[in-house]
Amino acid sequence: MASYSLPFLLPQATLLLLLISNHIAAKNRPVPTTHHHSHHHRGLKNTTAIRLHQAYNALQSWKRVIYSDPSNFTSNWLGPNVCAYRGVYCAPFPNDTSITTVAGIDLNHGDIAGFLPEELGLLSDLALLHLNSNRFCGILPQSLSNLSLLFELDLSNNRFVGPFPSVILSLPSLHYLDIRYNDFEGSLPPQLFNKNLDAIFVNNNRFTSVIPPTIGSSSASVVVFANNRFGGCLPPSIAEFADTLEELLLINTSISGCLPIELGFLYKLRVLDVSYNEIVGEIPYSLAGLAHLEQLNLGHNKLSGVVPEGICVLPDLANFTFSYNFLCEEEGICSNLTSKGIVYDDRRNCLPEKPLQRSKKECEAEKPVDCYDLHCGKSSERKNYGGAVAAAADRSRLSSTPPPR
Repeated sequence: MASYSLPFLLPQATLLLLLISNHIAAKNRPVPTTHHHSHHHRGLKNTTAIRLHQAYNALQSWKRVIYSDPSNFTSNWLGPNVCAYRGVYCAPFPNDTSITTVAGIDLNHGDIAGFLPEELGLLSDLALLHLNSNRFCGILPQSLSNLSLLFELDLSNNRFVGPFPSVILSLPSLHYLDIRYNDFEGSLPPQLFNKNLDAIFVNNNRFTSVIPPTIGSSSASVVVFANNRFGGCLPPSIAEFADTLEELLLINTSISGCLPIELGFLYKLRVLDVSYNEIVGEIPYSLAGLAHLEQLNLGHNKLSGVVPEGICVLPDLANFTFSYNFLCEEEGICSNLTSKGIVYDDRRNCLPEKPLQRSKKECEAEKPVDCYDLHCGKSSERKNYGGAVAAAADRSRLSSTPPPR
């Protein structure tokens, strides 16, 4: 499988960016006037002390419910100087840079076991919370709704359970969400895609139901649904995602039906992986409109018909996998992608005179599906197919390696 380059920010770099933006914002704010400078100075010291004392209470409460810390990650969480705690980052408060507060917590790869206490809501100035690759369990406390400045939330590769944590929907500043490799279950709330998120990683959980039709409302550039059990079809409303979406990974999500022609509207898309699903019908020719596409994986589905040449001549295409389907023809250059320097896999199809194909019996047993007759939504969604393809062609003129378990 191709490795996808998904945008990850180092915690220190993120903090630096936040500090710079805070300083810029601070320059544009009027400086409060005071007639009693010494009183003002004492007030700032008191404000800092109050914030850091709240942080101390939160972190001590958290330490009490950590029952395994094999690397002694939190061994220096002692005393009131929380800014010296390992994994705790202090910074100027955004609305007044003369006040110091706890702005970030990074416990990534600590292998720490425990849960998240309600007292974490006292860390109301957090801009980032990174807990990747630990053994935190249970559900997220509702008090996290106090984290009105939280920009990045990474809970990946832990043991959190329960339905999608609704408290996430109440975080007004959140832009980066990573809850992959946990045991969350149930459906994804439609409101998730109404948030102003840049990246959404919900892969490798136990989510079911369907992909909400509100997906088109999202502003994210990267969305990873892989290794869940959504079922249903990919909603045609995905077309509304066109202005931002660059990477869409739907590997092993139990989606079925035909690929919507609206995928061809996603003119910024660089990575599309819908492998290991139950997708039927033909490959939409509208995908020929994806001028920036680099990685396309349609493998391990039930696709039939032809491999359109328009896809094979995409200018940036580097990897094209369509193995383990029931495709019967490769148009034009598609039969010799090596000549274009494209890495491809066409095994286990029904392609005549190609090696490693399915048997004649297998190919005859699989009946082609007419996508005109197979509707996932309103019947009007697939009208004017030719117009949609032409629009996609006009548009053309313009991940990630998962964390270890």
